[in-house]
Amino acid sequence: MNTPPTPFHDIASALAGEGWCVVPDFLSAAQTRALADDCRALRDAQRLTPARVGGLRTATPLRSDSTHWFQADALSAPQQVFVDRLDALRVTLNRELMLGLVECESHYAVYPPGGSYTRHLDRLRDSDARVLSAVFYLNEAWRVADGGALRLYLANGSSHDIFPHAGTLLLFLSAQFEHEVLPARRERMSIACWMRQRALAPTF
Repeated sequence: MNTPPTPFHDIASALAGEGWCVVPDFLSAAQTRALADDCRALRDAQRLTPARVGGLRTATPLRSDSTHWFQADALSAPQQVFVDRLDALRVTLNRELMLGLVECESHYAVYPPGGSYTRHLDRLRDSDARVLSAVFYLNEAWRVADGGALRLYLANGSSHDIFPHAGTLLLFLSAQFEHEVLPARRERMSIACWMRQRALAPTF
């Protein structure tokens, strides 16, 4: 008797093979729109803060987005829907790829027109906790002419541009893929996420 594929099986297979994948329609259009409205409301209430980098959360000119971190004990209804869906994916990836993912962290990211983020890795220098990076896009009616692609640098020396169309989820192994956010002609909204393992103790 054949075992039926688990939810998100194709995502697990793509990550096992290529280390990255693009998932269209990760949430419904209504769920995605609710997240976009939630993000805009936080922006309008001035509850976004300039993004920082590294374990020390240092301010930097290397990125120009503003962020709002999701708080597990204070999730809005749209955030809860997203977090639940992402956690279901985490469970499947653990089952099929044995990645040892124990939690997810997420934040809204809003780039103003012309904003960007220079080429970088998501794995922090002093921590191996981040295993899998995920970016979920909230921008309706996005056109290629609007720019704002995430450029993923591949192992063969080529690159792949992922445009921030609403409902699209990008996943990639945090320690393997450098990437950058290219400037856009309009405001660009997303949710940046990291699925984390328990950090390994340093060896001496």
